[in-house]
Amino acid sequence: MTQLPSPHGRRVLIIEDEFLIALDLEATMFKLGFEVCALAPSARKARSLAMNDQPDVALVDVYLEGGREGIEIARWLREVCEVPIVFVTAQTDEDTVERIHEQVPGAPVLSKPVFRHTLASAVAAVTKH
Repeated sequence: MTQLPSPHGRRVLIIEDEFLIALDLEATMFKLGFEVCALAPSARKARSLAMNDQPDVALVDVYLEGGREGIEIARWLREVCEVPIVFVTAQTDEDTVERIHEQVPGAPVLSKPVFRHTLASAVAAVTKH
Protein backbone atom coordinates (compact mmCIF):
# COMPACT_ATOMS: atom_id res chain seq x y z
CA MET A 1 0.00 0.00 0.00
CA THR A 2 1.36 3.39 -1.02
CA GLN A 3 0.98 6.23 1.46
CA LEU A 4 1.46 9.84 0.52
CA PRO A 5 3.85 11.84 2.69
CA SER A 6 2.11 14.10 5.24
CA PRO A 7 -1.15 14.66 3.37
CA HIS A 8 -2.89 16.25 6.37
CA GLY A 9 -4.99 19.15 5.26
CA ARG A 10 -4.82 18.11 1.59
CA ARG A 11 -8.12 18.48 -0.25
CA VAL A 12 -9.38 16.74 -3.39
CA LEU A 13 -12.20 17.67 -5.76
CA ILE A 14 -13.71 14.65 -7.53
CA ILE A 15 -15.34 15.44 -10.88
CA GLU A 16 -17.27 12.32 -11.85
CA ASP A 17 -20.89 11.92 -12.96
CA GLU A 18 -21.21 8.23 -12.06
CA PHE A 19 -22.15 8.32 -8.39
CA LEU A 20 -20.81 4.89 -7.38
CA ILE A 21 -17.45 5.58 -9.02
CA ALA A 22 -17.32 8.97 -7.30
CA LEU A 23 -17.98 7.31 -3.94
CA ASP A 24 -15.26 4.73 -4.59
CA LEU A 25 -12.76 7.49 -5.47
CA GLU A 26 -13.85 9.39 -2.35
CA ALA A 27 -13.21 6.35 -0.14
CA THR A 28 -9.83 5.73 -1.78
CA MET A 29 -8.68 9.32 -1.38
CA PHE A 30 -9.85 9.32 2.25
CA LYS A 31 -7.74 6.20 2.87
CA LEU A 32 -4.80 8.06 1.32
CA GLY A 33 -5.27 10.84 3.87
CA PHE A 34 -7.12 13.39 1.74
CA GLU A 35 -10.21 15.32 2.69
CA VAL A 36 -12.76 15.25 -0.12
CA CYS A 37 -13.98 18.83 -0.43
CA ALA A 38 -16.70 17.89 -2.92
CA LEU A 39 -18.08 15.56 -5.56
CA ALA A 40 -19.05 17.32 -8.79
CA PRO A 41 -21.06 15.57 -11.54
CA SER A 42 -20.66 18.42 -14.06
CA ALA A 43 -18.17 21.07 -15.19
CA ARG A 44 -20.50 23.85 -14.03
CA LYS A 45 -20.71 22.41 -10.51
CA ALA A 46 -16.94 21.78 -10.49
CA ARG A 47 -16.20 25.45 -11.32
CA SER A 48 -18.38 26.64 -8.47
CA LEU A 49 -16.93 24.17 -5.97
CA ALA A 50 -13.33 24.85 -6.99
CA MET A 51 -13.74 28.59 -6.51
CA ASN A 52 -15.19 28.05 -3.02
CA ASP A 53 -13.20 25.06 -1.77
CA GLN A 54 -9.74 25.58 -3.34
CA PRO A 55 -8.74 21.91 -3.76
CA ASP A 56 -5.11 20.74 -3.76
CA VAL A 57 -5.78 18.22 -6.56
CA ALA A 58 -8.69 17.24 -8.81
CA LEU A 59 -9.65 13.81 -10.10
CA VAL A 60 -11.46 14.30 -13.41
CA ASP A 61 -13.45 12.03 -15.71
CA VAL A 62 -13.50 12.89 -19.45
CA TYR A 63 -17.24 12.37 -19.99
CA LEU A 64 -19.51 14.31 -17.64
CA GLU A 65 -23.32 14.25 -17.85
CA GLY A 66 -23.45 13.44 -21.55
CA GLY A 67 -20.53 15.47 -22.89
CA ARG A 68 -16.76 15.53 -23.18
CA GLU A 69 -16.41 18.55 -20.93
CA GLY A 70 -14.05 16.89 -18.45
CA ILE A 71 -10.98 17.93 -20.42
CA GLU A 72 -12.17 21.53 -20.62
CA ILE A 73 -12.89 21.81 -16.89
CA ALA A 74 -9.52 20.23 -16.13
CA ARG A 75 -7.76 22.82 -18.28
CA TRP A 76 -9.75 25.61 -16.59
CA LEU A 77 -8.95 24.28 -13.09
CA ARG A 78 -5.25 24.14 -13.90
CA GLU A 79 -5.08 27.57 -15.59
CA VAL A 80 -7.43 29.56 -13.35
CA CYS A 81 -7.17 27.82 -9.97
CA GLU A 82 -3.71 26.25 -10.38
CA VAL A 83 -5.07 22.84 -9.35
CA PRO A 84 -3.05 19.73 -10.31
CA ILE A 85 -5.12 17.27 -12.37
CA VAL A 86 -5.34 13.47 -12.53
CA PHE A 87 -7.71 12.01 -15.12
CA VAL A 88 -9.60 8.86 -14.09
CA THR A 89 -11.53 7.70 -17.13
CA ALA A 90 -12.75 4.78 -19.19
CA GLN A 91 -11.90 6.82 -22.31
CA THR A 92 -8.29 5.85 -22.93
CA ASP A 93 -8.40 5.59 -26.71
CA GLU A 94 -5.48 7.21 -28.56
CA ASP A 95 -7.47 10.28 -29.74
CA THR A 96 -8.82 11.07 -26.28
CA VAL A 97 -5.45 10.65 -24.57
CA GLU A 98 -3.83 12.86 -27.24
CA ARG A 99 -6.50 15.53 -26.67
CA ILE A 100 -5.91 15.33 -22.89
CA HIS A 101 -2.16 15.78 -23.37
CA GLU A 102 -2.70 18.75 -25.72
CA GLN A 103 -5.14 20.51 -23.37
CA VAL A 104 -3.66 19.53 -19.98
CA PRO A 105 0.02 18.64 -20.59
CA GLY A 106 1.58 16.28 -18.08
CA ALA A 107 -1.68 15.23 -16.42
CA PRO A 108 -1.68 11.50 -15.64
CA VAL A 109 -4.42 9.48 -17.34
CA LEU A 110 -5.58 6.48 -15.31
CA SER A 111 -7.93 3.87 -16.72
CA LYS A 112 -11.05 2.83 -14.77
CA PRO A 113 -11.21 0.88 -12.60
CA VAL A 114 -8.28 2.49 -10.83
CA PHE A 115 -6.30 0.77 -8.09
CA ARG A 116 -5.38 2.63 -4.91
CA HIS A 117 -1.60 2.33 -5.36
CA THR A 118 -1.85 3.61 -8.96
CA LEU A 119 -3.99 6.56 -7.87
CA ALA A 120 -1.69 7.29 -4.93
CA SER A 121 1.36 7.38 -7.21
CA ALA A 122 -0.33 9.68 -9.76
CA VAL A 123 -1.58 12.08 -7.08
CA ALA A 124 1.84 12.15 -5.42
CA ALA A 125 3.49 12.93 -8.78
CA VAL A 126 1.26 15.94 -9.54
CA THR A 127 1.19 17.39 -6.02
CA LYS A 128 4.95 17.50 -5.39
CA HIS A 129 6.10 21.01 -4.63
